Amino acid sequence: MNILAVGDIVGLIGIKELKERLPKVREQNNIDFVIVNGENAAEGIGITESNFKDILLSGADCVTMGNHTWGKKEIFKFINAPQLIRPANYPKGVCGKGYNIYTVNNKKIAVINLLGRAEMNIMIDNPFEIGKNIIDKIKKSVDIIVVDFHAEATAEKKAMGFYLDGEITILFGTHTHIQTADEQILEKGTAYITDIGMTGPRNSVIGMDKNVALKRFITALPEKYKIAEGKEAMYNSVMFKVNNDTNKVESITRIN
Repeated sequence: MNILAVGDIVGLIGIKELKERLPKVREQNNIDFVIVNGENAAEGIGITESNFKDILLSGADCVTMGNHTWGKKEIFKFINAPQLIRPANYPKGVCGKGYNIYTVNNKKIAVINLLGRAEMNIMIDNPFEIGKNIIDKIKKSVDIIVVDFHAEATAEKKAMGFYLDGEITILFGTHTHIQTADEQILEKGTAYITDIGMTGPRNSVIGMDKNVALKRFITALPEKYKIAEGKEAMYNSVMFKVNNDTNKVESITRIN
């Protein structure tokens, strides 16, 4: 079983790059299941219905979100789509679902989306507590558990990896848009990487216009971010090869 996680899609250029790259990557690597983070698809903030459909048509089986889940009002039209998962640690009663279970090649794969709290400035519940509660609830009825931990702080992501080691199959980080080189199998068998990167404008500051980003850092004045222009894009993803007998990850391959 080969599971592919694709880094945060940023803007229409990211969606275009996904359309071009994902079918080839999927075919060349015999990918069975694809998870794409889409919370920046709508020009950096949120996701539209059109974005969502394009990502699915590109070959994604599941779309995870993050701190910009509610960036576009129209998400409420399709928030309950089975392929869409928003962070599970939004307060109780919020629409949408924080995890879903998919059947692929006679295997049940659970995908859980969690949102970090460190340096995020957002009112959410404890991702450690919520994540563990979900895992305890479903672990006996699924074969593979994958967590997309959408978080700013690398320390929070690494701590979550150790906390869930042995409880889940895969934990990958999203949100920082920089692919890290720390892929590893943790002591109790969970596959881990701090961040899988992004798919979007190459000549940018994490997908945003570099001049706007520079002005913000140099002057400390507020400046509205906008998607970087230009046709050149980058594509980041990570492939996890899962042993069909043990349901444990055998290898992790970064694709950049």
